Amino acid sequence: MALSYEFSIGSVRAKENSLFSVSDIEHMLGCKDITELCRYLNDKGYGDGSDIEEILTSHTAELWKYLKSVAPDFEIFAPFIYANDIHNLKAVLKGIMSGRDYKPLLLSPCTINNEDIIKAVENRRFSAFPEWLAKPADRAYETLAHTADARLSDAILDRAVMEQMLITAHKVHSDFVLDYFKTTVFYNNIKIAIRAARTGTDRDFLNNAFCDVEDFPKKSIIDAVLKGSAAVHDILSKLSAYGCNKAMEAYDTSPSEFERFVDNKLIVMAKENCKRSGEGAEPLMGYLIGSEAEKKVIHIIANGLRTDSDTEIIRGRLREIYG
Repeated sequence: MALSYEFSIGSVRAKENSLFSVSDIEHMLGCKDITELCRYLNDKGYGDGSDIEEILTSHTAELWKYLKSVAPDFEIFAPFIYANDIHNLKAVLKGIMSGRDYKPLLLSPCTINNEDIIKAVENRRFSAFPEWLAKPADRAYETLAHTADARLSDAILDRAVMEQMLITAHKVHSDFVLDYFKTTVFYNNIKIAIRAARTGTDRDFLNNAFCDVEDFPKKSIIDAVLKGSAAVHDILSKLSAYGCNKAMEAYDTSPSEFERFVDNKLIVMAKENCKRSGEGAEPLMGYLIGSEAEKKVIHIIANGLRTDSDTEIIRGRLREIYG
């Protein structure tokens, strides 16, 4: 019998009860070391493993297994998965060209089979890739092989995946999904601009790196990047789209506070739209976004424990949660 969204929403509402609560966060903050944190996550049923990465890998596998079992149309998750495809392609490209082992770095789920990626890179034949990736993959290969410019190679692939995220988000016919990925792409562009102004680059790189998205003044920002960090900060601080001016206020506190602002903006969008929705795919997407946000919380707490950071400092780095 075909699955319905009515069934899926009922199932995911029940699963939401297992997402982290404030008390879960406080308990993790109270752990004395990584071993205790791992024990707590194991006991809670979050995932299996003796270290944080094993537990997160276990949790991710179960998350996607669950979503595949309840989603009437798994294709709705494609724009969330494309990033894994690009990560895997980058890993294979650099691994094969440098002679380093890349297989432990490969992620799942993905829309392109890893063996197909490996075969394509080994033979430099990308015609079997989806249309959105075939030409960018060949350009990235050529760039890396002939110039060893990993930064530009990565930028070509990152732009391709951002463009595909937007194209696919339009096809989902969900205002939330479209807004979510426009916001994601916008801030990816902003991060590129800030980093490029700090490290130095040329106009050609920026034209290759930036993805066109609504309310992103590409030409003006490229001009600002070429003038330096102060010019970039000035133009971004005056840009109200997607709350950019507020994000730059956070950046003035610290780059990590800027990252926190962006992460929180996305999770709040999901909470406001997906938790209130009683139909369609949004509740499933919200559960996925909420589950992914939990991983960042775990990483932040684990890193704080490793560096013996004060609990209040760790707390200040934490992101919003979906639960």
